[in-house]
Amino acid sequence: MAGIVQEQWSAAENGNATMTAKGSSRELRHGGRTAHSMSSSSLRKKSDLRVIQKVPYKGLKDFLSNLQEVILGTKLAILFPAIPAAIIGTYCGFSQPWIFGLSLLGLTPLAERVSFLTEQLAFYTGPTLGGLLNATCGNATELIIAILALTNHKVAVVKYSLLGSILSNLLLVLGTSLFCGGIANLRREQRFDRKQADVNFFLLLMGLLCHLLPMLFGYVGNGETSADLIADMSLSLSRASSIVMLISYIAYLVFQLWTHRQLFDAQDQEDEFDDNVEEETAVIGFWSGFVWLVGMTLVIALLSEYVVATIEEASESWGLSVSFISIILLPIVGNAAEHAGAIIFAFKNKLDISLGVALGSATQIGLFVVPLTIIVAWILGINMDLNFNLLETGSLALSIIITAFTLQDGTSHYMKGLVLLLCYIIIAICFFVDKLPQKQPNAVHLGHQLMNNVAAAVGEGVFSS
Repeated sequence: MAGIVQEQWSAAENGNATMTAKGSSRELRHGGRTAHSMSSSSLRKKSDLRVIQKVPYKGLKDFLSNLQEVILGTKLAILFPAIPAAIIGTYCGFSQPWIFGLSLLGLTPLAERVSFLTEQLAFYTGPTLGGLLNATCGNATELIIAILALTNHKVAVVKYSLLGSILSNLLLVLGTSLFCGGIANLRREQRFDRKQADVNFFLLLMGLLCHLLPMLFGYVGNGETSADLIADMSLSLSRASSIVMLISYIAYLVFQLWTHRQLFDAQDQEDEFDDNVEEETAVIGFWSGFVWLVGMTLVIALLSEYVVATIEEASESWGLSVSFISIILLPIVGNAAEHAGAIIFAFKNKLDISLGVALGSATQIGLFVVPLTIIVAWILGINMDLNFNLLETGSLALSIIITAFTLQDGTSHYMKGLVLLLCYIIIAICFFVDKLPQKQPNAVHLGHQLMNNVAAAVGEGVFSS
């Protein structure tokens, strides 16, 4: 069935003239592929199907061809054995830290393969729907981990992991890309289009406002204001803000994929008439890609469940706080594929793609995944707000501001990347030395209320004496 569908689509595409085919490919490259998927494509390798083509049975040949493209068509295929190792270890009594580490390693190639499969489906769905699919599935791993952590009532882990994804994209991925790109292009100035970055920063600052206001509720109350009232106010504001954030993300997708798509295609336009650019075609059929995508998503959900269930034991065994593991280790390992792709494009002096990966992913986490988890928690009856506590929100605010100042002139050199990397190292050290107990939702509210009560008690004692 998959082979028949693939042949039909191929016939429909190859029946046009050469110029029409090139135009369709360019159209797909502009609209169907996001910077996220383009960064992951740098880790792919061409499959040698000469041996498989000799298989006499068509069904078996199609299956082996898909297996070759999906499993072995990536440079991260060496990490796939970690998936069965994690599953076997769960039933064979492996220690929890081992299962946690193996699950993290297994998530790395799966995240890259999901990007590959959504791109394959984009060849059949068209550029607009394909771009929407890529934008939605770009951070599927973070979303699945967050929802599974919510179902286990680990709200702090959800907040830490989502915050870490934003920080790693803004400082680690972008900083490494600018630094490596600057070193590789010392004798020429690296330039990029600021328009795309400006849009992302506007949205990130709006998201930051939605995080700041619930946190500030804890500091505006007086000694007579109860902690429950402050928590209810923060929760109501967070849920309303989440709806607004989701609306803004939908508007962002319309802006990116329909009305102002040219702003996000700047790097592709440089290669539009380059004869050396290889035209890409689908390598697997539509239904085959869909089945593989569903299967990969289910495996990601399974490994994410292992990660969520074993994170506390790994924290105790390794002597690392849950906040450090969630904010630093999870994003680094989970997004290693797109991080490496962004750095490779920076080496090639294609900073627009690198910026699209880092800023686009940070915007998607901040304006889509975070509010969506608030809504999901609301549906599940779990009280989760947008108050990420003072230390975490302050780190997010300063990261956005520093990155915005770094990119304000539309040029880049290695010193800018180095500063972003050093900022990320400082934040990592901060959470490494943070040994405070895992903060519960609204912990700032409760702590501030306690300070108010203490101050009121001291005042009453002074006046009574």
